Amino acid sequence: MKILVAGATGNTGTRLVKELCERGQQPVALVRKSSDTDKLPDGVTLRQGDLTDLQDDVAEGCEVVVFAAGSGGDTGAEMTDKVDRDGAIRLVDIAAQSGVRRFVMLSSVGADDPDPESELAHYLQAKHDADEHLKASGLEYAILRPVALTDDGPTGSVILGDDVDPKGKAARGDAAVLLADAAEQDDWAGTIRLMQTDY
Repeated sequence: MKILVAGATGNTGTRLVKELCERGQQPVALVRKSSDTDKLPDGVTLRQGDLTDLQDDVAEGCEVVVFAAGSGGDTGAEMTDKVDRDGAIRLVDIAAQSGVRRFVMLSSVGADDPDPESELAHYLQAKHDADEHLKASGLEYAILRPVALTDDGPTGSVILGDDVDPKGKAARGDAAVLLADAAEQDDWAGTIRLMQTDY
């Protein structure tokens, strides 16, 4: 299955691409001209594209799209809007026009109802807007909302759903495994799942 991965060279995206390769899938890594692709597995298909200026054919031939990108914690509000909100929304629209079957969104805990007092208020609002657009798009969707991400590998010990502690931590390795599950498995269709790692 061809799976387009936006954010493929990021901390979570590289783990996701490797996980998909190990499962025998065909990830297509969406990369900018300036992207460092050294951490991606050999032989992975690269597709050039910038989330701030996507071409209409960027999802061509893909059955699933996974948005695992992020503007990063050090960027300002403008870049957060360009990548996390507008880039995600544009990619959803392209996926819908391209006959993509499912769109998997890496979101964040708190994106359902962003707290305006939170230090992450702007980021969470951007994620909220992108999630709502996806839900209204007509695409089959799956949304994963982890708590604060760490750079740990997969532990295999995760908590999903209402028992998640919003102040907990989630390993990027676990998030990558779950994003791969969400791309593959029917029981993820139409779901929004909170997640943390059970440290």
